[in-house]
Amino acid sequence: MLSVSFRRLALLWTVRRVPTNGERPRVLAVDGNPDGAFTIAAYLSLEDIDSRAAFGGRQATEAARVWTPHVILMDVSMPECDGIEAARVLRRDSRTAGNAIIAFTAFDEVEVRRQLRDSEFDGYLQKGVALTEMLKLVKAFIQ
Repeated sequence: MLSVSFRRLALLWTVRRVPTNGERPRVLAVDGNPDGAFTIAAYLSLEDIDSRAAFGGRQATEAARVWTPHVILMDVSMPECDGIEAARVLRRDSRTAGNAIIAFTAFDEVEVRRQLRDSEFDGYLQKGVALTEMLKLVKAFIQ
């Protein structure tokens, strides 16, 4: 008997939706690799999304507090302050608690969920997924 399994690459984990109030959607792309963050931000800009790049968890928390993105694509594995800790910091801050945060990682979904304590992330996106799928997931969090 043939058994086939499929990896789930882009998922909504919560019902959180972030209102844009008629503004252009803002997305912060966070990655430990600057080229990766810049590439995602550039792609999103081509899709009429105001996007910026941050490199690492500390820079992500600082940028999010000042700029207030609607959605944050957060790499999980980064030096100094990883994405899970950065997401916890953002959830505790009233200025960023309502942001949609997507785990953007090479780790599979099971591994990411194993590391979570609460509702740090609203969605999951595996690195390497088609950019069109990433865009669909980002837009799913925006009202």
